[in-house]
Amino acid sequence: MSLNPEAQDSLFAVDPANKVPQSLIRATSRLQFPPSYAIVGVYRLFTDKLLYVPAWQKCKHGVQRGAIVGLVWTFLTFGVQKKFIEYFLANSPRVTGLSNDTMFGYKIPFNVHTYAAVLLIGSQITNILRFFLSRNIRIARERAWEQTVASRGKGPDFWLPYIEEWKVPPRVVVDTWTGRFEKQWMGGITMLIIKRVLLVPFNFYPGVGILLAAWFKALATSHGLHKQYFAAKKMTDKEIAVFMEERKWDYRAFGFAAALLEGLPIVGLIFTISNRVGAAMWAHDLEKRQHFVAASRSQERKL
Repeated sequence: MSLNPEAQDSLFAVDPANKVPQSLIRATSRLQFPPSYAIVGVYRLFTDKLLYVPAWQKCKHGVQRGAIVGLVWTFLTFGVQKKFIEYFLANSPRVTGLSNDTMFGYKIPFNVHTYAAVLLIGSQITNILRFFLSRNIRIARERAWEQTVASRGKGPDFWLPYIEEWKVPPRVVVDTWTGRFEKQWMGGITMLIIKRVLLVPFNFYPGVGILLAAWFKALATSHGLHKQYFAAKKMTDKEIAVFMEERKWDYRAFGFAAALLEGLPIVGLIFTISNRVGAAMWAHDLEKRQHFVAASRSQERKL
């Protein structure tokens, strides 16, 4: 059995007995609420010229082309899609619980058909923009991570080999038949399609579809956002699994906030970049804690 999650936090409690260095006090405070890093990422991206200028220069042409195609698509198909949604809702009220202006019998302040059509069009425009940005936005994300790390004044030697922080780490099984089946037969695109199909009925409820999708994608999102962190520390699959299991609620909370931002139509693409910034800031604080543990263990061995 693994230790209670509070066990690892007790190592870093800010009190004289643990002698946490002054440089780690603010990081320890931030680590108590991982979703805050998603907000920090948004703030830094929009206020730091070294981040938003290179990102915009890399993506602006794709945004312009995608916006033109998206506007044309909206003009040509919005009416048709709204009519289809009206037909669907009219013929399946028991499934959706919706009518033209009510939700489960309660009056709502907007037309549900219009809301659903706007949400659907927004998702389609997002995919159009993603198609035109594809490679460039990936480069922008990688550069945002690198620039954020560089802004902290840390070089490659800052990332230590993995240090186990728990005295009794949790047991994890990395090579499972379900994992092998998913990798071999249920690739990322297939799983994405399945999840989207399953969530379609919930998209008609204002906000519900986005919240559910963010919850389901939370761990995968946070894992993806920290791939560069794990690579910098040269962690094995087993070490990554243990590290995330020890902080599973931190990773789920941060991943939920990040996936929620990324799930917003159109503007969510911007947050895919800001989330890299926030993830880099979180990785920086996690690594400072790894340094603290390494120094503490070294001192214990000398005593």
